[in-house]
Amino acid sequence: MAAFIYKICTRAEWEAAVSQGVFRGSAVDLRDGFIHFSQEHQVAETLRKHFSGKRGLVRVGVDPDALGPDLRYDASRGGELFPHLYGALDVSLVSEVILLD
Repeated sequence: MAAFIYKICTRAEWEAAVSQGVFRGSAVDLRDGFIHFSQEHQVAETLRKHFSGKRGLVRVGVDPDALGPDLRYDASRGGELFPHLYGALDVSLVSEVILLD
């Protein structure tokens, strides 16, 4: 089994996605044209850089193999490869949701 990749978002964003059956992304995802994910070793820095001081966050874990060809690894922060989903996330593919605060 592949290691999970993770999406950090607000609890409200995730609850809305669950009610709709699909997560289309947060504001930054919609602006950039893909859903930002982090590999496990990237989560702490993503939280520090993009979510410092924010409350009501969740970490959503997904098996990357379940996402098919819409998942790509693009160079980002310092040339490091980050997983990006070019499409919506079917919430049924989510393996775990962890409240972060």
